[in-house]
Amino acid sequence: MEQKGRKTLITGASGLVGGHALRLLLADPGCSQVASLGRRTLELKDPKLRQAVVDFDKLELAGPFDCDEAFCCLGTTIRKAGSQEAFRKIDFEATLAFARLAKRSGATRFYLVSSTGADARSRVFYSRVKGEIEAALHAVGFDTLVILRPSLLLGERSESRPLERFASAILPRLSFLFQGPLRSYRPIAASAVARAMVHAAAQGLGSQNLDSERIEELALTQAR
Repeated sequence: MEQKGRKTLITGASGLVGGHALRLLLADPGCSQVASLGRRTLELKDPKLRQAVVDFDKLELAGPFDCDEAFCCLGTTIRKAGSQEAFRKIDFEATLAFARLAKRSGATRFYLVSSTGADARSRVFYSRVKGEIEAALHAVGFDTLVILRPSLLLGERSESRPLERFASAILPRLSFLFQGPLRSYRPIAASAVARAMVHAAAQGLGSQNLDSERIEELALTQAR
């Protein structure tokens, strides 16, 4: 059953998935208020939108914000961050700090954009950090924790990522190769990930991990 009057806390709304998610939440009649936390103010204006400029190194000093649920769309690449340490600071430390802030603000449901292959035991640094933050979020104690694990995200980014642009142009033409066990590695539109997040929240889905195939299914349901 759809929940009415949900108050949502979101971070990463200036990013690829987060931007789509924010607009969907503002258009969702079941969501009464959206508070967006970021390093800068977004140009978007809406009566339901509240914005707060925060220092992600000091999130323990922020808020609390009145919310029922939280969307975490933070994420970067090692190349953009500049080092593994800087990458971990965003994808692990800032994400965990945001989750704790959300919990302190009243959120009982948390939705995270993670990644295919997330595994705390992985030898791949990127995948290992993604797995470690997933494990850390389970320990925060939300009633509902929905983790979305999309593969390569398709969409127009504000920053330049040459390898992703190349892959985004080529891989969709090779989608027929991603069958069976490989379906979860098929590239997926960032807008579809956002739709799946909003659908999961609006319908009150329980804790679960969603791969790209399941994300696409939920996105199609939300779009109807």
